[in-house]
Amino acid sequence: MDVILLTDVEKVGLRGEVVNVSRGYMRNYLGPRRLAEPATAAKVAELEKRESERAKHEARSFEQAQEIAETLRKTVLRFDVNAGPQGTLFGSVTATDIADELWRTRKIRVDRRKIALGDSIKRIGRYEIPIDVFQDVRIEVKTLVVPEGGELPPEEELQAMEDAARAEEEAAKAAEPEGEEWLEELLEEEPETAEAAGEPEGPEQAEAVAAPEVDAEGGTPDSGEVPAPAADGEPEDSERN
Repeated sequence: MDVILLTDVEKVGLRGEVVNVSRGYMRNYLGPRRLAEPATAAKVAELEKRESERAKHEARSFEQAQEIAETLRKTVLRFDVNAGPQGTLFGSVTATDIADELWRTRKIRVDRRKIALGDSIKRIGRYEIPIDVFQDVRIEVKTLVVPEGGELPPEEELQAMEDAARAEEEAAKAAEPEGEEWLEELLEEEPETAEAAGEPEGPEQAEAVAAPEVDAEGGTPDSGEVPAPAADGEPEDSERN
């Protein structure tokens, strides 16, 4: 089924994209977590209209790209985020977030796929994000990911926090039980009904489907039935012989 992603979903797509997923994955995972909504005709039309409007502010020539790059060179993006004591974010800053912030603050439209972020940002810190504004026009945008209600500590302290967080993560990973790879597959699978599998749904149907055995005398082994006597005038097999 087609759905519209309400946020970036790893290995699925970016916010605002229309993607095709299984009904089980939507019902069991994306829907309950409000990560996606059904792609109705009205929703898709609204999405296309908004993207068309933003596209008017995208670089369409090398000269325009250079002007945009000059603006971005002077730009410093700032994200105030909820983070733990070791600087790990409760969430992440994605390419979509950066594209949206550029639109909000500068009214510059950048294709999210041209933001060379790699993995999403999951720690506070100072970053320089490469963006391909146009062919042969790349600019690095300064980006600050700051703990909510505070400021960024010096680089040495940031590095120490990152090292401590990595050690904790490795210790936790070593303690995790194995064999959880089935979870993602389970979310994507459709429940198979007995009828769809071609199997009887209950003991009554199973008995109805099973064919009775017939012994050499023409009766069933457990029924207690005996063959009907031969008609008058017809000799038994022993008499024929």
